[in-house]
Amino acid sequence: MSSYHLDHLEYLEAEAIHVLREVAAEFERPAILFSGGKDSICILRLAEKAFRPSEIPMPFLNVETGHEFPELIKFRDYRAEELGARLIVRTVDEAIESGAAVSTPGQVSRNQMQIPVLLGAIEEFQFDCCIGGARRDEEKARAKERFFSFRDAFGQWDPKNQRPEIWNLYNARLNSGENMRVFPLSNWTEMDVWEYIKKENLAVPGIYFSHERECFHRGAQWLPVPPPHSENNKPDPYANARPTGKEERRMMICRVRTIADMISTGMVESPANNIDDIIAEIAAARVTERGSRADDKASEAAMEDRKKVGYF
Repeated sequence: MSSYHLDHLEYLEAEAIHVLREVAAEFERPAILFSGGKDSICILRLAEKAFRPSEIPMPFLNVETGHEFPELIKFRDYRAEELGARLIVRTVDEAIESGAAVSTPGQVSRNQMQIPVLLGAIEEFQFDCCIGGARRDEEKARAKERFFSFRDAFGQWDPKNQRPEIWNLYNARLNSGENMRVFPLSNWTEMDVWEYIKKENLAVPGIYFSHERECFHRGAQWLPVPPPHSENNKPDPYANARPTGKEERRMMICRVRTIADMISTGMVESPANNIDDIIAEIAAARVTERGSRADDKASEAAMEDRKKVGYF
């Protein structure tokens, strides 16, 4: 009598598919948070395996800061169309115009302003669950969450009041106005994500691979130079993120490890132009993936503070 043992990636895949099917069974109006980044790319592949030959039974939701890499937006739209999925996009710019989001004077990153946009979309479409690609190895606040992460009627997260998940049993009960964030990749690492992308031969945006880009040096990291401002009748949205005359500026061969917007994403000098090179680079890295995110560098508690009031 022979027995079959799952390898590491097969186990993670089976676990994530189980979580996705639990979401489909337990919630009435779930959505997948899809940015076009590597983690959400894996989520879509897992959703295909969980639900095919049926359509993926949930729409995709993305909150734009207005400072995205054009390559990321193009890939997001292409992938949603390829899967025949409904893509819902809500933007920080629209929230600012309506007064739902307010910019703090001197604030560079718009990540904080994504919170009211996300909570507004959840209320608009009555989503009771949002599936995200967060992983516990990303940083400290992520490591405090469970697969099913409860949010109260205000969209808030209390890290000290989480539901137990004994024997892979998930408590999905919600009262009116409450919702759940679900993270099927919780036990994955950055290395696991790239090995899965290689195994499944998944397409990813080109900015993950080595390319030439003009960057400037600020806060001990290299940031991409934003596109030129061409609308004279509107304020420059990148005004606080443009290099000053004192900041070093040069063309670089670089790539991204983790994608936020152009204001927050630190570029990594790298010759890695294929997935095998990226995997080897990660294996030798001594800096965490989110060590290149300017918004996280500002404060060790930055992510946890944002999550407590409704962030992804």
